[in-house]
Amino acid sequence: MNFIEKIGLELLGNNEVSNIIIILLQIFAIVLPLLISVAYLTLAERRVIGLMQLRKGPNVVGPFGLFQPFADALKLMSKETIIPTDANKFLFMLAPMITFILALIAWAVIPFGEGSVLADINVGILYLFAVSSLAVYGIIIAGWASNSKYAFLGALRSAAQMVSYEVSIGLIIISVLLCVGSLNLTDIVNAQKTIWFAIPLLPMFIMFFVSTLAETNRAPFDLPEGESELVAGYFVEYSSMSFALFFLGEYANMILMSALTVTLFLGGWLPPFDIYPLNIIPDFIWFVLKVMFILFIFLWVRATTPRYRYDQLMRLGWKIFLPFSLGWVVLTAAFLVFFDIVPKNL
Repeated sequence: MNFIEKIGLELLGNNEVSNIIIILLQIFAIVLPLLISVAYLTLAERRVIGLMQLRKGPNVVGPFGLFQPFADALKLMSKETIIPTDANKFLFMLAPMITFILALIAWAVIPFGEGSVLADINVGILYLFAVSSLAVYGIIIAGWASNSKYAFLGALRSAAQMVSYEVSIGLIIISVLLCVGSLNLTDIVNAQKTIWFAIPLLPMFIMFFVSTLAETNRAPFDLPEGESELVAGYFVEYSSMSFALFFLGEYANMILMSALTVTLFLGGWLPPFDIYPLNIIPDFIWFVLKVMFILFIFLWVRATTPRYRYDQLMRLGWKIFLPFSLGWVVLTAAFLVFFDIVPKNL
């Protein structure tokens, strides 16, 4: 981001118009790689699951199947957009847009490297939490506007699931914030120069990852789109580009949650050890590698675990994760006070 800003200021000078152009270029520099990543994540998912099931996966379109995502995109674009006769047309078309836009705007505060962040605000983590909470609206609107029992039931399940796990995600984030003393994501990464938080807060790291699986409606918590009883869940009535927007939103959320996990627990752009061969690798590369590792675990879990029953899912969220994460917040605070290592900002 600094690189784009420097070039923009040299070429355009320092005025309001140039500042707007620089911000637009920075947004473009985030959105374009993100959309390409989403496209290839769909291919990676099919390939990884295929290989885990001892088959090849898509490998026909282009070399090694690399053009498969573009073939899928063209197929979806060429389809007709069908709106059910009983649907609320405006809300029906608005819902996928909400889901997709929210999946993109959350990236404004994610730091990709030292100083490489679009908006380095002091309440970055609150902004992310708020945006991820708003994602529920897109799903509820989609289920209600479709005027279909299957879609509505899928939307209700999804909303209940996301709200349930957001509570434990919030408490887990609090235990990280107690160790940092700041809501700024760059500060959270810099606080991990000595040790990544995944080591002292290991139970929270595991719980956070499981909660992100539930938050993004991924297996084994993909109840809202349970094929056996709800067909495709809340987007059962969607087709063409409106379906593609839901699809893009879901995968963009996966990448976002992986980036958040990396930022909070795996040291963001920092190398594992601050030693010679590792610390010459650009920080952006470390960030991308860590995100890819978390995404691989997302796919691995999908390929190997059966779907949870709905009552088991709710029990895990409310009766296990919530009390445990609340207890851990108290334990973390007590530990910091007892050893007199409370961050100076608190």
